[in-house]
Amino acid sequence: MRPYTSAVKEPSDLPVVEFEEVYRNFSGHVALSNLSFHVKKGEIMGIIGHSGAGKTTLLRCLAGLEKPDSGKVKIEGNDIASLPRNELLPLRQRIGLIFQHFNLISSKTIIDNIALPLKISGVYKRKRLARAQELLELVGLPDKAYAYPAQLSGGQKQRVGIARALAANPALLLCDEATSALDPETTRSIVDLLIKINKQFNLTIVLITHEMSVIRLLADRVIVLQKGKIIEEGPVTQIFAKPKSEVTKQLLSEEQPTLPATILNHIHQKAEPNDYAIIHVTMLGDVIREPLIANIQKEFSISVILLEGRISHIRETPIGTMFLAVSAHHHTQAMKAFIALGVETVESLGYVSL
Repeated sequence: MRPYTSAVKEPSDLPVVEFEEVYRNFSGHVALSNLSFHVKKGEIMGIIGHSGAGKTTLLRCLAGLEKPDSGKVKIEGNDIASLPRNELLPLRQRIGLIFQHFNLISSKTIIDNIALPLKISGVYKRKRLARAQELLELVGLPDKAYAYPAQLSGGQKQRVGIARALAANPALLLCDEATSALDPETTRSIVDLLIKINKQFNLTIVLITHEMSVIRLLADRVIVLQKGKIIEEGPVTQIFAKPKSEVTKQLLSEEQPTLPATILNHIHQKAEPNDYAIIHVTMLGDVIREPLIANIQKEFSISVILLEGRISHIRETPIGTMFLAVSAHHHTQAMKAFIALGVETVESLGYVSL
């Protein structure tokens, strides 16, 4: 597919997104507190945090819908916070938006919904409809051009929303809870479509979501917000494997296995006779495919009991979490043995009588 070319020349070596000391205050409530970060071309950045953390304000500033009180919001090197309206409008065409509830116009056909941004930009009808049809092919809905939104499923509507967001060949795609209204199977298909688009067009994507499974499958890096500040930032594998803040641990709790309450409620910190030490280990990559429990018994003569565990994936990288029990008198030796066998993180939780 030949992309539609806008009038704005695309820089090749600048970050697509730059926040520099961005501050936003609403009647005494600090929504963003001197926020600084950048997003490289072709990168997928996830923004997570509890309600009220500042995610929506960040996205609105990024889309040019909200102006910060101070600081710079740069898209391809242009500070959109300081641009007059006549210069801001062409730059906004470099930003595609995908919404939670699709925001399609019910009275327009699907092809007209997709072509609408190009119509607003003054592109001739024949050219904009041709571009819309190309995008329908891209999102897997080539036969829905003259259907209406009410005739489509939720997943199909979101595919139309993605096609519309791509109409003007944006440099940046903003996703605001783009899968929150969809069932898990449809969510996965939309995630796969966004990954395909990212790879095919080297398109930069910033997404806000409460769904940690979407971050795990889609994002390259993640920012954790709390009260308008970044409290953690890094590759998704790093944040998921080694969350540092309590906020991040809470956000990731649904993605992580937990001990049964019958064990968790009886953990104590001082070993008693016949106790077992409870050890939480996290593994990344190829080490997951190794027989960890068998190896620790064979190489270190330590018997290990598996209490709970799970293996998932961050993109193509497997990540595994296990809760294990070893005899209390093997506790220190076991901790060292896990590290020697290539385990990513090892955490001692205490002791329990099993």
